Amino acid sequence: MPLPELSAARVGLRAEAADWREAIRAVGTLLTETGATEEGYTQRMIDVVDEFGAYVVIAPGLALAHARPGTDVHQDALAVVTLAAPVRFGHPHNDPVSIVLGLAVTTSESHVGWVAEIANVFNEESAIPRLAAATSVDEVRAVFGLTENEEPA
Repeated sequence: MPLPELSAARVGLRAEAADWREAIRAVGTLLTETGATEEGYTQRMIDVVDEFGAYVVIAPGLALAHARPGTDVHQDALAVVTLAAPVRFGHPHNDPVSIVLGLAVTTSESHVGWVAEIANVFNEESAIPRLAAATSVDEVRAVFGLTENEEPA
């Protein structure tokens, strides 16, 4: 299963966030503004962390914000936000976070597939530092194995 499209409109570089909630709001806004989700989905991603804790911080410096499929998700989508200053989510080992991925999925099956594809990207040891240091959308897309103006197959 290829990764969802990663258009320039779904990438935010050096976003300002005072805390983890603002960081999730930043990535959620990209999902909403591009029509992948409705605004309520962002709050559901925040609610997941409130309810289950910082398990969304999947590697040092990297959070994968997401929530269950719902009527507020219109299409599978991935958004990426790098933060101007890292924020703490409360994870005992992987804080602070400087990259927040936002994943919206329409089915439980697509959730499993997209998470596996994202994990493959971050198996590459240099992926997180490269993403955190990215200064352009093209640099972000390159981390995900995409070239300029190329969408996933």
